[in-house]
Amino acid sequence: MLLRHKGPNEVTTIGYARVSTSDQDCTIQEAALKAAGCDVIRSEKRSGTTTKGRDELATVLEFLREGDVLMVTRIDRLARSVFDLEAIVKAITAKGATLKATEQPIDTSTSAGKAFLQMLGVFAEFETSIRKERQLEGIAKAKQAGVYKGRKPSVPTDEIKRLAADGLGATAIAKTLGVGRASVYRALGEVAA
Repeated sequence: MLLRHKGPNEVTTIGYARVSTSDQDCTIQEAALKAAGCDVIRSEKRSGTTTKGRDELATVLEFLREGDVLMVTRIDRLARSVFDLEAIVKAITAKGATLKATEQPIDTSTSAGKAFLQMLGVFAEFETSIRKERQLEGIAKAKQAGVYKGRKPSVPTDEIKRLAADGLGATAIAKTLGVGRASVYRALGEVAA
């Protein structure tokens, strides 16, 4: 759906929905945003731990104009760190727009709404940190039990070694395999070890 403002002096309410993984969907968020009266809803499947690569969010932020409202269901759909949340809110307020949430008493046009937003931002970041700690604990336990395999290597070490044995240099190997020269050197360093 194209982003279009209603008219020159009319407020546009833009909904933004986000999920983290491709096996999730935004249907519930989109329904809540539609019920809240959003004129346009933009959705994407991207991690909320960073704003990088979130093209729909960038589009919405660029589109906002004075008086518009950016609506989310919860602020964790917008950002998972206080730093990113503050940057997003700063971009919204610089345009003269406001941020609201359907499930939380957030409304950046009020002092109470701003205070609640800041508190929730701290909790969202804390939740992300706790999740990372639990993940690291789980990995440590799995390693102790001998069941942790880790992620698959992204660099074909055996292929690098074979090409080096055939007389190719690091630059040629890197170009052939589409990897960085540093990766080639690391793999070849393993040979010498």
